[in-house]
Amino acid sequence: MTKNVLIMAANGQISRLVVARLLSEPESSDVTLTLFVRQAAQVADLQADARVFSVFEGSLDNSSDVTAAMAGQNMAFVGVVDHSKDNLHTKNVIAGMKQAGVQRVIYANVLGIYDEVSGEFGTWNRATIGSGLPTAEKSDRLLAESGLDYTTLRIPWLNNREVEYMITHKDEPYVGVSVSRKSIADVTVRVIADFGFLKNDSVGIADPETDGETRPVY
Repeated sequence: MTKNVLIMAANGQISRLVVARLLSEPESSDVTLTLFVRQAAQVADLQADARVFSVFEGSLDNSSDVTAAMAGQNMAFVGVVDHSKDNLHTKNVIAGMKQAGVQRVIYANVLGIYDEVSGEFGTWNRATIGSGLPTAEKSDRLLAESGLDYTTLRIPWLNNREVEYMITHKDEPYVGVSVSRKSIADVTVRVIADFGFLKNDSVGIADPETDGETRPVY
């Protein structure tokens, strides 16, 4: 059965890695993509692939855009953290999914929303990104309360290394300070392959070899 997957913020670095994996790997041959971007020209290089069903020009700020893009989808991946005022982005995604009858969502987020990052790095992380943590935490909470099948990806500081990661769950300490963009893409592709994987979970994803570091590892 074909899986129709909506990639929102499709021009982001992680989103592009996800799309490249889905379009190139035989295991994902059942996946058809809709790419949600502000301007179609941003993903002009991807439009020739037959499994890119459509490119939808729109904004997460616009509820009508989000709802229209959800039509006919089986899953949505939102590749950008919600720092919008009053969590407008997450609210639009949830409302659009419910109106369109889409149940499965993966949503990017950041580490530290539960104060789960300990030690000197945790202190530094809070001081560095603390202003964005309230909306990030609320995005996760809205998803958990939505009745949708959600996965929140709590992403640490990113680098361009190869795939290497450990997954931790909501009630567990965060392990590591950094991870590769390819690793986040790998987890996303795994969820798209198996809708039950990490369902109704908020997960930390980091390279365990970076655990104990006091600053991001690039």
